[in-house]
Amino acid sequence: MHASNTPAPVYSDTAVRQFALMSVVWGVVGMLVGVVIASQLAWPDLNLGIPWLSYGRLRPLHTNAVIFAFGGCALMATSLHVVQRTCQVRLFAPGLASFVFWGWQAVIVAAAISLPMGYTSGKEYAELEWPIDILIALVWVAYAIVFFGTIGIRKVRHIYVANWFYGAFIIAVALLHIVNSAAIPAGAMKSYSAYAGVQDAMVQWWYGHNAVGFFLTAGFLGMMYYYVPKQAGRPVYSYRLSIVHFWALIFTYMWAGPHHLHYTALPDWTQSIGMVFSLILLAPSWGGMINGVMTLSGAWHKLRTDPILRFLIVSLSFYGMSTFEGPMMSIKTVNALSHYTDWTVGHVHSGALGWVGLISMGSLYYLIPRVYGRTEMFSVKAIELHFWMSTIGIVLYIAAMWIAGVMQGLMWRAVNADGTLTYTFVESVKATYPYYVVRVLGGALYLGGMLVMAWNVWMTVISGFSKPSPIPQTAIAHA
Repeated sequence: MHASNTPAPVYSDTAVRQFALMSVVWGVVGMLVGVVIASQLAWPDLNLGIPWLSYGRLRPLHTNAVIFAFGGCALMATSLHVVQRTCQVRLFAPGLASFVFWGWQAVIVAAAISLPMGYTSGKEYAELEWPIDILIALVWVAYAIVFFGTIGIRKVRHIYVANWFYGAFIIAVALLHIVNSAAIPAGAMKSYSAYAGVQDAMVQWWYGHNAVGFFLTAGFLGMMYYYVPKQAGRPVYSYRLSIVHFWALIFTYMWAGPHHLHYTALPDWTQSIGMVFSLILLAPSWGGMINGVMTLSGAWHKLRTDPILRFLIVSLSFYGMSTFEGPMMSIKTVNALSHYTDWTVGHVHSGALGWVGLISMGSLYYLIPRVYGRTEMFSVKAIELHFWMSTIGIVLYIAAMWIAGVMQGLMWRAVNADGTLTYTFVESVKATYPYYVVRVLGGALYLGGMLVMAWNVWMTVISGFSKPSPIPQTAIAHA
């Protein structure tokens, strides 16, 4: 049948548009808080003596905002965009998709209010108290119904690999959240974990590392497998490799959590299992990175002129780098140097700023004009500027943290001939100061790039529907 005889599918993009815009908004907010707390570490007086502006309260606000508000909205926007296009059907239960959007924004606002007020469970990346946790679970179940419902009514037999990654992310995050957040309420905004002692630590880092593995990796690999081929105009380099990548990654990641608990009360054999699986994880991670980068075979020249493609491909370079560094840091002897230092902070941010940030920005630059009736963003030059600001900001940030971290580790373990410590802790803090200032500079550059993006998105949106649309008007009318 000729394509001209086939009616163009009419997609439901209202929730896609909403999530895409809020991803940019929360990106600016989350990164601004990040620059504020980085500045507080360099200049502690910036706490201003106000409890809800103290580092200890703003730091979890920053991590929650960039992971769950910026990253979460980007994942929801792209997953609901991709699942419709790859299944050739309208979104299942668009009304429920609207609930997912407003429910998720309610979670974010509740976090933005409760964390500065000091309401916290004290669990890394799971600080929100029990009433908010229940809302997260409800919204997440609704999100799963919309996503898997759309796959269930698909018009094509094949389920494209991006949807496998999005699906694994949705299922795993539900499991992780519900198990780790199990708690006994002791008041409206106070609870105690259902687990005790080392078991609580083990469950927390099973959750914590898999939040990285599924929320910050599998979901964003779903983006990579759709938007890199789309922007490059090339098929995925190896579809067979993408399937091997998927199953190897999701099986291996689940076991890597104990590497966060080296040299603690966790049994030694459990630590060793975490280390071994972390080392195995290098193979599927690099398989996926190579698959993404090699999709450019025959289209390398496009990197010179296409800043969106540059975002996507450089993000894969950071993904490869971070997934080499992670397994290396899980080796006990390396961890003895890196643990509790700013090297860990550098590693986290090479993944967060370099991989998650850049792949999200590149995907949103592809998605936003298309759901607003345009073929491209308002300003390609602004995308170019954003790319360089982000990349230079990341390099300054992670280089400063790597150097600071290795220096801290070496200073803390240095001993004199008589067995006394060579340096006091305060001396290591003083030596770290210049690197903290460089980090602020890198973070400010990255935030500046996000502000450029916000301006570009705004200009694209307000000029979108005023121009002839490259997609059928029925698609816009029904969206």
